[in-house]
Amino acid sequence: MSLLTIEGVWKNYHGHSVLRGVDLSVEAHEVVCLIGASGSGKSTLLRCVNLLETVDDGVIYLDGDEITDVRVDADEARRRMGIVFQAFNLFPHMTVLDNITLAPRKVHRVGRGQAEKEARELLARFGLADKAGAYPDRLSGGQQQRVAIIRALATRPSLMLLDEVTSALDPALVKEVLEIIRELKAGGMTMILTTHEMGFCREIADTVCFLDGGVLLERGTPEQIFTDPREPRTREFLRSVLDSRRL
Repeated sequence: MSLLTIEGVWKNYHGHSVLRGVDLSVEAHEVVCLIGASGSGKSTLLRCVNLLETVDDGVIYLDGDEITDVRVDADEARRRMGIVFQAFNLFPHMTVLDNITLAPRKVHRVGRGQAEKEARELLARFGLADKAGAYPDRLSGGQQQRVAIIRALATRPSLMLLDEVTSALDPALVKEVLEIIRELKAGGMTMILTTHEMGFCREIADTVCFLDGGVLLERGTPEQIFTDPREPRTREFLRSVLDSRRL
């Protein structure tokens, strides 16, 4: 059984279809990269999976449970996932440690001592042990994004959703965030991520999915997608992205 199954998902905004019958399955420990032009539906798909958006048609299963059923407690389903956006969304008035432990303590009812112990272990694992008492405005952009990822990990999710987590960073800071994603993959974390970093996508992904106009147009291994894409639109997109990198 797949960890995540998306079947025929449609999402409409003001009469415009942003997702058009998307089907996707994600196995445990698999890393899936979603690529495509801005507005192709990548971020919307992640938001639908996390139930931040209501799907207009289709179903989504998480570990065999239909989470799009209207009778499902959306908050309960979200507790099984972690999501990180391109904006860091850290609480500026709270220390790094308090940002990370908030959800475990308030949502998952973990005791403060245990939550702080696990948070410090995560900070140490990802090279931020000395930042536990710092406030977000004292961190670099790359450090803030790493804290945002650690905050999502602190709830022990079975699935991580990463939405353009490097796009708001200066190029010099991108490397440190990509390194944390490599570490997660090495640890077997199941992930779906949207990215414009094609080189990183090719390195990290088990499966690459190209979205175009809300349609999941092509899916394959990184080798197949980047060296021999079947669809003309995929070839056109990759050519435009690679050409822009050379300018």
